[in-house]
Amino acid sequence: MNRPNDSARDTDVLAALRTATASRHERLDSGLPLSAPHPTLDDYAAHLCMLRDWLAPLDAWLAGFADGPQGDTALPPTARLALIQADLAEPGMPEVRPMRPAPAWPQDAGAAWRWGVAYVIEGSQLGGAVLYARLAAPLAPHPLRYLRGDEGGPGPRWRAFMLALRARVTSPEEIAEACAGACAAFDAILALAPLEDH
Repeated sequence: MNRPNDSARDTDVLAALRTATASRHERLDSGLPLSAPHPTLDDYAAHLCMLRDWLAPLDAWLAGFADGPQGDTALPPTARLALIQADLAEPGMPEVRPMRPAPAWPQDAGAAWRWGVAYVIEGSQLGGAVLYARLAAPLAPHPLRYLRGDEGGPGPRWRAFMLALRARVTSPEEIAEACAGACAAFDAILALAPLEDH
């Protein structure tokens, strides 16, 4: 006979998150400024501004919590916004547009919901590594700091994040909350992306 926690133990939070966000992920990937056949520095600037407008309010909001992804097992902070600003200030970049108004993020969001948001933020770095490999030569001599990221690449950090996520988000209710948070994070960046139907 199954105990009440058996179904939670058999549910994989990462599989649930991937399923919940799959259509949003696909829509975003096809609408990013850097998804053009031959991206330019103008496209990179648009990409960075979109990420800045998305990440800056999220980082500020997440910093207000001391549990969940921001708790004792949290990954070390990263300099994502500083890398974006450095790339935007690089010679040859177009004039940077001002930040767009940010949506309000819920102050009562539970830890599992915020783990879902963090899943989207951390996962975005994996895509950056792929873009860096594709664009480093065509957009040279721009250093593409944001896409390049840490020297060791995003893999070790992503693996550490996945382990922490799986350890902290386990019940069906927590997994559902994490999926809701991840979908909200995707919806926020989709609202900033230059998609054709916007």
